[in-house]
Amino acid sequence: MNNNKSTRRGFLELILGGSVLATLGAVFYPIVRFIIPPAAGEAKLSQLKLSFIRDDIEADPKKAKYFKYGRELGIIYQTEQGELKALAATCTHLDCTVQHRPDLGIIWCSCHNGRYDLDGKNISGPPPKPLAAYSVKEAEGAIFVSREES
Repeated sequence: MNNNKSTRRGFLELILGGSVLATLGAVFYPIVRFIIPPAAGEAKLSQLKLSFIRDDIEADPKKAKYFKYGRELGIIYQTEQGELKALAATCTHLDCTVQHRPDLGIIWCSCHNGRYDLDGKNISGPPPKPLAAYSVKEAEGAIFVSREES
């Protein structure tokens, strides 16, 4: 009879322990999935048609336009020679957004005074490498940008 009780007791302890583990799993699984989200796949862009045209950029040559290329931010501006240039708009130092400064003839990062020339090469300040460049093409009044291969 004693052996029978210990078997019942062991069975109940097993069921109780399993239900406690299942409850803890049900509580902590969503928390872990929230803290560590799955890797999000994104389609690779080969080319992007911008939502604005050259006239929008020429309207105020001192102003640059920003655009999204996938998850990256880009900047497009017109040079003094009338050529359109596009660069990554994220500073290579601490990922701040850079600005086109035609008055100084540079691309400038206001976070730590990082300076790039108009081709995206770092010329002073803390940025460790140049800005990534985009190829710019115009067709039928539309502007297309694509990532330049390094």
